[in-house]
Amino acid sequence: MPFIPHTQDDTDEMLEAIGAASIEELFDEIPPDLMIDSLDGVPDAMSEMQIARLMRDRAAMDGAPLCFIGAGAYEHHIPQVVWDIATRGEYYSAYTPYQAEASQGTLQTIYEYQTMITELTGLDVSNASLYDGASGLAEAALMAVRSNRAVKTGKVFLAPGVNPTYCKVAMAIASSQGLAFDYLPMDHGTGNVVFDELNDDADPVAVVIQQPTFLGTLEDVDRLTDWAHARGAHVIAIANPTSLALLKAPGHWGEVGADIACGEGQPLGVPLSSGGPYFGYMTCKQKHVRQMPGRIIGRTTDLEGKPGFTLTLQAREQHIRRSKATSNICTNQGLMVTAATIYMSLLGTDGLANVARQAAATTARLVDGLTSIDGVTRLFDGPAFHEVALGLDRPVAPVLAALADRNILGGYDLFADFPDLGNALLVCATETKTDADIDAYVDALRDIFAASLEKSA
Repeated sequence: MPFIPHTQDDTDEMLEAIGAASIEELFDEIPPDLMIDSLDGVPDAMSEMQIARLMRDRAAMDGAPLCFIGAGAYEHHIPQVVWDIATRGEYYSAYTPYQAEASQGTLQTIYEYQTMITELTGLDVSNASLYDGASGLAEAALMAVRSNRAVKTGKVFLAPGVNPTYCKVAMAIASSQGLAFDYLPMDHGTGNVVFDELNDDADPVAVVIQQPTFLGTLEDVDRLTDWAHARGAHVIAIANPTSLALLKAPGHWGEVGADIACGEGQPLGVPLSSGGPYFGYMTCKQKHVRQMPGRIIGRTTDLEGKPGFTLTLQAREQHIRRSKATSNICTNQGLMVTAATIYMSLLGTDGLANVARQAAATTARLVDGLTSIDGVTRLFDGPAFHEVALGLDRPVAPVLAALADRNILGGYDLFADFPDLGNALLVCATETKTDADIDAYVDALRDIFAASLEKSA
C-alpha cells in the first residue's frame, strides 16, 4: 500500500484544529508511569532503503527449494493479477461490513465467493469463510449436533483418511462440549474404510469423510454416505476445492448428498506463506442453514427495488445471547476470500479443471519416476488425485534430510500419524512442477539410495 507521511506542518495544523499544543498533550491521559523512553532489545532505526535490503536478505534465507509436500497445503500457480487486485487499498484494509450501506463492494465480493463455493461443493448455502480447514471441521461437528437433534449420542465417526491435524483440532475444540470422536476401521491394503467391519448398530450424530483422503486415495463416498444416513447420522464432507473441478461434489454423494462440506480454501489463490494465513470454507444444505456458524451474506432489494447485499442470519454471540449463538466466530478471512474470488473468476470452470488435470498428470509422472527406484513402492494401487503414499525400504526422515540438502522438499513423513504403514512417504505434485523438476527429484533420490548402498557395503 502507498505510504503518505505527515509533514511537521501537517501535524501542527491538525493539532491546532483539535486544540492540542503537542502530541504529548494529545495523549496526556496516559499515566506517566506507563511512558517509556526506549524499548529494550529493539535495534536502532533504519532507513527505508536499509529496511528493504534487510527484508530481501531475510527472504533469501528461505531459499527456493523444489516443494513436493502436500498434506493439506498446496503450491499452485497464482496469476499475478490476483494479489495485485487483492492488495489494493480498498480491499486490503477493508474491515467487517457491519454497515451495509457503506460496504456494498465488500459484501458483493463475499456473496460472489459464496456462490462459487456452493457451485463447487454442490450444496445450497455457504458462509463467508472460517479461520482454516481444521477449525472448519470442529465447527461442522458442532453444527451437526445442533442440526441433528434426533441423535443424542454426541458420537462423531471419522473415516481413516481424515487429515490428522484436522482431527486433533476438532477434538481439542469440540470434545470439551461433549462430542466424542472415533475412527472407522482402515483397510491397510487400500487406505480406505473397511466396510465389512462397520458396526451397523452404531448411532453416530455425524460421520466425517475426506475426499481425496489424507493418504491420497479416493474413498467410496457414495457407499459410505448412504451407510451414515442409514444410521441417522449427518455426513460432513472434507474436500480439496481444486479436486472438485474433477471429482463428484459432496452435495451429490450417495442418494441425497452430504449435509455439510468444509475444508481448506488455500489452494484457491492463496500462497503457502510458511503456513498462513489461510481460510476455511463451509457449505451446507438449505435446511441446516440456521445452524451454520460465521457470517452469511445475502442478496436483497432496497426500498427502490435496487439489488443490494447485507449480512443475514447473524446467529453469533455479538448479536444475540451467547447461549443461543451458533459460534463465537467473529471474523471471516476476508482478504483470503477476496483473493480466492478473484482466482476462481479468472480461471473459471474450465481453467480450474485444467489445473486439476495437470496436477493429477504431474503426480502420476512423479510416482512413475520414484517407483522406478529399487526400494520405493506405491502403498495403495487405487486411483488418486495429486497425492500418493509411497513405501520406502528405510526410515523416511534421513531421506528427507538428504533431499533437503539438495534443495528438495521431498514430501511428508507419515510415520508419526500412521505408524502401521511403516516407512511411508506422502508426495504431491501440482501444475507448478515441470518434467525437469520431476527428473531432479527422481535423480536425487536415486543418488541418495545408491550412496546408502555404497556406504553399507
